[in-house]
Amino acid sequence: MVSRRGFLKIGGLSISSVGFVNSLFASQQDLQESKLSNMVSGVKPLEPEDYAARHEHARRLMAEHKLDGVFISGGTDMQYFTKANWFISERTFGVILNRKGKPVWVWPAFEAEAAREMIPRDEELRTWEEHENPFKLIAGVMRDLGAANGRLGIAPNTRGFVVFGLRKDAPELELVNGGVVTEGCRAVKTEKEIAFMDLANKITKLAYKEGFKRLREGMTARELSSAISAAHQQMGVTGGGSPQMGLSSAFPHGSRVPRTLKDGDAIVVDGGCSVEGYRSDVTRTVVFGNASDKQKKVWEIVRRSQVEALKAVRPGAACEEIDRVARKVIEDAGFGPGYKYFAHRLGHGIGMDGHEYPYLVKGNTLKLQEGMTFSDEPGIYIYGEFGVRIEDCFVVTEDGGRFLGGMEAVSLEQPFAEQ
Repeated sequence: MVSRRGFLKIGGLSISSVGFVNSLFASQQDLQESKLSNMVSGVKPLEPEDYAARHEHARRLMAEHKLDGVFISGGTDMQYFTKANWFISERTFGVILNRKGKPVWVWPAFEAEAAREMIPRDEELRTWEEHENPFKLIAGVMRDLGAANGRLGIAPNTRGFVVFGLRKDAPELELVNGGVVTEGCRAVKTEKEIAFMDLANKITKLAYKEGFKRLREGMTARELSSAISAAHQQMGVTGGGSPQMGLSSAFPHGSRVPRTLKDGDAIVVDGGCSVEGYRSDVTRTVVFGNASDKQKKVWEIVRRSQVEALKAVRPGAACEEIDRVARKVIEDAGFGPGYKYFAHRLGHGIGMDGHEYPYLVKGNTLKLQEGMTFSDEPGIYIYGEFGVRIEDCFVVTEDGGRFLGGMEAVSLEQPFAEQ
């Protein structure tokens, strides 16, 4: 079922993947003959110039939307713009991107030395003691930037207490949605980012292939998940897949009822990993043993929906149009209307977060741009019987779309194309 891989080109780097995983369910012969190789050891991280380009892009968007600054707290927004990674806290901390110059940091004083381990020495760090007001400190930064009564964008993932605190203690500032900057930058990926995601998706697909080799009567979802996680680890990343078996496969995000594998069970596995912080998201549906005619029919409908959606992808197309194309295939096949069987949107943006802006869903008229990345994951869920979902991530290209990581689904019996 699993073929040996050739070579994958990522940013000029050749990365070889050969053999198979050692897992709990491998035979001694498997252990001796099959080993997955590390696929990320030669991957180059982002350079300082990549972050400088992001800051410049942010400044252009701030000027376009008449913002004087954007406050960004912990999470992937902070990592994206600064490389700094800090846990979410009840204490106010963050960075203010601005149009005047380098970022300015606001941080609890007792964590200043830890902050300095992440923050470039030529960037200003302002601290507040435990009894002091961090919101007035943020207002002071804006005043010193010449924007005492300016417009401060707040990154969408900022915790509510920060927003309420600024409204109360810095009322002179006009607080606005900073997503026009953070999401505006992150939505369109560079060639490097796309290369990371290509590799991450390839790794997850190879890991699933390894896990599917271990299927056996009586297997639990946890055992299959362990095999998939082990395969990811063998290739140099932390990742996995969340399997749903039998009747549980009809639950889009899974059932809590424990089940063991038996002949004719549909198995839906959804999961991923990350390479240099960029995520994969892959779903495959297989059947253990003998598939019914209905399972085969539904699988073919879902796959056709996925393919037609990708055909509709092009710069300038509306996000909702891609969802509409996929949904029409499923409805025309008798599994409608609307969300009756295809119970969710077609897809989500993906990058440093598994789910991120923007979304392929009815009502979203945002136009696709070259470099945007999404999941394409139609499904049909029949409670009391089984579910089918097929998911690959894609990038919007100059004249269409391309699945990341290749290895598209071929048939119910062949969930991955040979590579």
